Amino acid sequence: MAEPERTERRLRPAPLLFEPSEAVADPEHFFDLESIEDPRELLTRATELTLAFRAAQERAVEFQALAAAQLADPRRFDRLTPALIAEQAEWTEDYALKMIEFGETLQRGTGTDLT
Repeated sequence: MAEPERTERRLRPAPLLFEPSEAVADPEHFFDLESIEDPRELLTRATELTLAFRAAQERAVEFQALAAAQLADPRRFDRLTPALIAEQAEWTEDYALKMIEFGETLQRGTGTDLT
């Protein structure tokens, strides 16, 4: 019975909290991981952070796609071309087109993968 609880706990990303500015200034400091001495605890916390960063990255990509679709919307008087969106986001134009399409899909509520 303890095993399913542990598995479910691992699937939930750890909250990403902003570190105090003095901690960020120290290049050796990373979410207080350097202070954890127990390797099992370190592995657990590092894994939680890995999952949290992955979840944050996936969410950020969705927001990028939504923004790209909104910027390319032909109903906007100030719409941007895919080339301009690509330039602003530092993407290739082909990738910008895929992101615009993905964003349009998200706007319709039928999210699909980019690949």
